[in-house]
Amino acid sequence: MRIKKGDNVQVLSGNDKGKTGEVLEVMPKEDKVVVKGVNIRKKHVKARRQGEESGIIPVECSIPVSKVNVVCPKCGKATKVGYSIEKDKKVRICKKCGAKLK
Repeated sequence: MRIKKGDNVQVLSGNDKGKTGEVLEVMPKEDKVVVKGVNIRKKHVKARRQGEESGIIPVECSIPVSKVNVVCPKCGKATKVGYSIEKDKKVRICKKCGAKLK
């Protein structure tokens, strides 16, 4: 997977098209990511113990990784991720401007 936890990404399609956020979780087996503030659903929580509150809480759900692109910190545009080798290490780079991604 070319997207990692902590990356800043932009949503390309769907109800949240154009929104940007940080990747909170990556699920490579399902090819999905969880992005902060994107694809929010309501979850009904029941109180399990006395004194605990029940209610409706917002939860970020996963979206397919193909619907997001990494936002380059240098040029600020949504871009594909490329790779280059520097000193025997594989480094992720921006395809538009060539800057290193963290």
